[in-house]
Amino acid sequence: MIVTALAPKLGLITKILYGIGSVGYGIKDVAFRSFLLLYYNQVVGVRADLVSAAILVALVFDAISDPIVGQWSDNIRTRFGRRHPFMLASAIPAAGSLLLLFMPPDGISGLAAFWYIVIVGCSVRTFITFYEIPSSALAPELTSDYNERTSVASFRFFFGYLGGIGMAFLTLMVFLAPTEEYEVGQLNPVGYWRFAVFGSLAMFLAIIASSLGTLHRVKYFKPPPPSPWLGIFKTLGQMRQTFSHKGFLALLGFGLLKYTGIGMTSALSIYFGTYLWNLTSSQLAILVLDSLVGASLGLFIAPLLSKKFGKRNAAIGLAVLAVMFGATPYILRLTGLFFENGDPLLVPTLFLISSLYNMCGFSSAVLTHAMVGDVVEESQLATGRRSEGLFYAANTFMQKATSGLGVFIAGMLIALVGLSPGSSPDTIDPAIPLQLAIVYVPALLILYLSGAAFLIFYKIDRNSHEANLEKLRIRDRESEYGVESIASSSN
Repeated sequence: MIVTALAPKLGLITKILYGIGSVGYGIKDVAFRSFLLLYYNQVVGVRADLVSAAILVALVFDAISDPIVGQWSDNIRTRFGRRHPFMLASAIPAAGSLLLLFMPPDGISGLAAFWYIVIVGCSVRTFITFYEIPSSALAPELTSDYNERTSVASFRFFFGYLGGIGMAFLTLMVFLAPTEEYEVGQLNPVGYWRFAVFGSLAMFLAIIASSLGTLHRVKYFKPPPPSPWLGIFKTLGQMRQTFSHKGFLALLGFGLLKYTGIGMTSALSIYFGTYLWNLTSSQLAILVLDSLVGASLGLFIAPLLSKKFGKRNAAIGLAVLAVMFGATPYILRLTGLFFENGDPLLVPTLFLISSLYNMCGFSSAVLTHAMVGDVVEESQLATGRRSEGLFYAANTFMQKATSGLGVFIAGMLIALVGLSPGSSPDTIDPAIPLQLAIVYVPALLILYLSGAAFLIFYKIDRNSHEANLEKLRIRDRESEYGVESIASSSN
């Protein structure tokens, strides 16, 4: 076992401090999936397909860097543990590269803008990887309890949502507030610079607080024995063996498709708010808070559903509900059954429906995160290695699909319907945002429902998890007894 018998119960303060680090990831996430495409497309004036393609390239780079960082953090041994050196070292470069992302050189356009987004975007995502993956992999080390892991994951995702939602609300309500020069605040470049400065500072403080706030638990961890250097090909072979776990592959399929749907929705929500619903920046800021309501509800609902139905069954049901709520406003508008723009009930209704969508999405994400933790022990039985870093590298890659694949699809849909850079809500052809809704809804349904189907192949439940823990305990005792017997016979 990783956590020793002498470890005190994981307290509420430690859970909160552990979760706070996700504020930084949430800020990065909302930057990529909500503001980056709109900023470079409608403010800087770069074609949407170029921007989304650049973001996709950064995601491909993540596919390489994430497992390397995960494998590295699995095998490093320091007096500060396996994870904390990476977490602490990431704070300054992650925050600094986010700042540069929203401060491109004046007059940049075309391919120059594409390569700037690629290079700086890869830097942001790589440096946040050095925090996010080791921090995620810390969760199974903090506790091995089936239900407690769901609780720990709930705090992590809650603060991740809080960071993203808080920054989005502040940006839309304050930084992008309408001015005399920019009546549509979402098109004000100064607001995005302010977002970058404030967001970078908040990211730095969150990473440092979480890293230092969980450092005291390291002394209770029982690290695996040192792994000898195997060479690159044997290391790649071990990684392939680890990732071949059937339950994990089911989670990977589910996560990639679901998070792609979330990213597409997040990237298009500000477009729909601006061009379909004709909302002001302050109204968009209010709608951002629906994610906080959903996350607050999910903080309690995810553990309850896990206990009652099991993690897998609850995650499947929540994914189906999420896509139903997510598609409803657009289906109603396309069929002429929804409130007209300017109706006083429009924003409250959108808020309610989106709160339910986010509650389901948040709870499903929490359960998926906890399910990855349960895969760790089953994989350990098969391979003899604890590979939290590798598994959570892949889990983090799933989440990054929101701001990679999801934003890429959003950009392609925007280009498909002909929404050109610099478009004003007052002069745009009203058929264009309706066409965007027409192509968005089926894409959302396909992504969510196809993802939920993958979870059928995930077989770990409470009983099998407890059985895996018991087998590992027996194996540890046998190993210790064998060492003692050898020592006794040599004396």
